Amino acid sequence: MNVKIYNQSGKDAGTVELPDSVFGLPWNADLIHQVVVSQMANQRQGSAHAKGRGEVRGGGRKPWRQKGTGRARHGSIRSPLWKGGGVTHGPLKERNFKKAINKKMATKALAVVLSAKFRDHEVLVVDGVNFGSPKTKEAASVVNNFSKVKGYERFLSRSALVAISEYDPKVIRAYRNLPSVRLEEAKNITALDVLSNQYLVLPKESIAVLEKRLSTTVREASEKR
Repeated sequence: MNVKIYNQSGKDAGTVELPDSVFGLPWNADLIHQVVVSQMANQRQGSAHAKGRGEVRGGGRKPWRQKGTGRARHGSIRSPLWKGGGVTHGPLKERNFKKAINKKMATKALAVVLSAKFRDHEVLVVDGVNFGSPKTKEAASVVNNFSKVKGYERFLSRSALVAISEYDPKVIRAYRNLPSVRLEEAKNITALDVLSNQYLVLPKESIAVLEKRLSTTVREASEKR
C-alpha cells in the first residue's frame, strides 16, 4: 500500500510503500490485551514497602505490667494498634509484578497496533528527522508544521511517538524538552509505546527497520494458524 510522505516543513514529498505484513493486519483484541497488560506490569517497580511490627524502631520494652493497672494489656508500643506502630498486611517490596509473555506474541501485537494506527490515519510518514543543531526551537517548529498537514490538525494538542531509525543525539536533545513528544528507536518500540501516544511519526528509514523486525515473526505466526 502506498502512503504520502511529508518533509519537516509539512510539505508533500512523494509516496512510499508500506508492507502489508506490518501495516495490514486485522485487529486482535485478545492478543493486545495480554501483551499490553504484561508490558504495563513489567514496568512496575514494586518499591512500595510498609514496615511491620518487627521492623519499626523501638518498642523493645513492655509499656506496663500485664495485670493490676486497669488498662488493656500490651506487649509493645510498636504494635499495629498503636500510633507509630507497624502496619498490618501492608505492601512489601519483595512482591514481583513481572509477567512473562511470548516474544512472538509481543512482536505480532506491535504489528497489529501499527496496522490499527494506520487505519485510523494516525501514522505520519516523513522523509527524515534531522537537525543542524540540537535546538528545541527547531523541533517545536517541526511539530507545528506537522499540525498543518491535512488530517493531522490536532497534532499540537496530542501526544506523539517519533520512531527514529537509529540513535541521533542531536534529534534526541532537540525533542526531549517537548512534553508531548517522545522519541524511541524503531527497533525498541513496543505495542504499549504506540498505544500510549495519539500519533506515530515514522521516518521512511524506520519502515525498513520495522519490516525486518516484524515480518518474519508475523508470517510464522500466521502460518501456524
